[in-house]
Order: sequence, then C-alpha cells, then structure tokens
Amino acid sequence: MEKKFESINGDKQEKVEISIVIPIYNEEENLPILYERLKSVLDRLEKSYEIIFVNDGSTDRSWEIIKDLARKDKHIVGVNFRKNFGQTAAMSAGFDIAKGDVIITMDGDLQNDPEDIPKLLEVLNQGYDIVSGWRKDRKDNFITRTLPSRIANWLISKTTGVHLHDYGCSLKAYRSEVAKRLDNYGEMHRFLPALAKSVGAKITEIPVKHHPRIYGKSKYGISRTFKVILDLFLVKFLLDYRTKPLRVFGGVGLILFLIGFFSLLYLIFIKIFLGEDIGQRPLLIFGTLLVLSGIQLISTGIVAELITRTYYEAQEKKPYIIKEIISDGKLSDKEKELFNKNN
Repeated sequence: MEKKFESINGDKQEKVEISIVIPIYNEEENLPILYERLKSVLDRLEKSYEIIFVNDGSTDRSWEIIKDLARKDKHIVGVNFRKNFGQTAAMSAGFDIAKGDVIITMDGDLQNDPEDIPKLLEVLNQGYDIVSGWRKDRKDNFITRTLPSRIANWLISKTTGVHLHDYGCSLKAYRSEVAKRLDNYGEMHRFLPALAKSVGAKITEIPVKHHPRIYGKSKYGISRTFKVILDLFLVKFLLDYRTKPLRVFGGVGLILFLIGFFSLLYLIFIKIFLGEDIGQRPLLIFGTLLVLSGIQLISTGIVAELITRTYYEAQEKKPYIIKEIISDGKLSDKEKELFNKNN
C-alpha cells in the first residue's frame, strides 16, 4: 500500500517550544471549536508551538477536518491511524513525533479548557517534570463517570505511592525528555505519572476547569474501573518488581506453598490418627484447583505483558500504525523513520 507524506507550507522547520498532543476519535463537531480556542491561547503565549492531532481511526469526518486545518495553519500536524488503536497508542504517537521542549496532552471533546495551559506551564517552570490537571469540579454524570474515576484514583494512588486526585485527566504538561522515555503500551496512559516516578520525575497537580460535553458522546464509562484494577497488577509489578520478579512470584509461591503444606498436614493428621478418608474431600480438590488456576492466569498475564514489551522495545516497534502524516514543513528524519518502521 502506498505510503503518504504531505507537506503543506514549504520545507522550513522552526524550533518548537510547546507541542500539544490531542487524540481524536469521532470529534468532528468539536474540532473546529477546539482549534480556535487553542490558537487564541497559544498565540498569546508568544512561544513557538505545534498542535498534533492524532486521528485514532475515527469513522466520521474528523480526519478531513484535521487535513483542512493543517492546510490553513502551519502549526498543525495531523497523524492518521489506519484503525482505532486506543488513546494510549495515540498519545504515544504524539510523544514520538512531538518536537517541543514541553509536551501538553488534552482531550478533543472540549471538556478540557485551553485557558489552563498557561497555568500548567507556569508550574512546570517551577522545577517540575510533570504537572497533572485535577478536575476538581467535574461536569460528568456522578454514577457513570465521577464515582468510577474516584475509585480508580484512590486505587492507583494507594498502589503506586504517587498520590494524585485525578489520574484520568488528560490535561497534563510533560517535559519532553521525560515523556519520551516513558513506556506507553496497552492502556497505560492514565498511569504515566506513576511510571514517571521510576525515572525520577518530579510530579505535581493543579486544579483545572472542566466543562460538560456539548457534542458527541463519551467513549468511557463505569467499565473502565475494572480495566484499571487489572492494569494496576502490571503497574505495581513494573514499579516494584521489574528487575526482581522472583520476589513477587517467589513470595506468592511461598505463601501458597505454606497454605497447601498445612492443609495437607491437617489432612494427613485426620487420615492417620482419626482414620478418615481424605481422597474425596472437596477441600482437597476444589482448593487445589482454584490455587493452581489463579496462579496460572495471573502469571500468564504478567509474562505475556513482559513478552509484549520486549517485542516492541528490542525491535523498536510501536504499538500503532500510521497511515499518513500531514505537516507544515519537511518531515524530520525521525518522523520518516517512525513512519517507515510502522508501514
């Protein structure tokens, strides 16, 4: 299949101070409004910037609108995925392509407010590596959005030791050297501050505005909380046991062994001293089956994640496929390399 680059306004490349990365999935009505609001804020900053829209397999006119914006404005970079790879993959693509010293991520649904960007930059300049937004006054349905988010934030904070009120807020500012070092696979975007802890990042959080959704519909709901719980197993493993897996597997194995040992000791005791038959005991069969099944499933899941990460990192592959890139100037060697490796 033909690979497609499109360069709009000549070949000149300028230094970029700020990169805005925005995953887009079926946001055709929000895109023009978001662009105007972003442009108004970024032009007032008097800093060089780029806005990277990553179209994550939208089925509406989102990509056509992004292309039109890129043709009119040299600051726009459009990235189009061949299919929907998910928000994490879209952010990863934006991080890889971003040329700015600072990378700011946000949603494309108008619920994040571009007017908060100067505040994020101001706090970042106080010596932080990541500034995370906190939607202190959320404008979402409490049962389907706010409550699951609070549960997830509490679980993540307790598990990782990085205490934030709002891991799910996409409005975050990263120093580029930190963002580009983070492993960003699967559904790990919400855990990026916790993962950044492992590379010594200094992290803080500030309240940001949150608006009700006007156009389109939310892509996430209460089911996300259950996914977060599963992802937490992996995050905890990566943060604490990535280089010493024997401690977690050995620790669990030792506990299970001792439980099994004393259970068998009890069964042997009643067999020898009480003369009872233990061969048909439900405890023996059912307990053994559950323990073995649980260990097998959890271990298989973690090992599979490690194999996946090794596959991507050893071969420098990315968890997405770019269909085309549209940009103001000539594509950098890095952008061409990324494109060629993924097609």
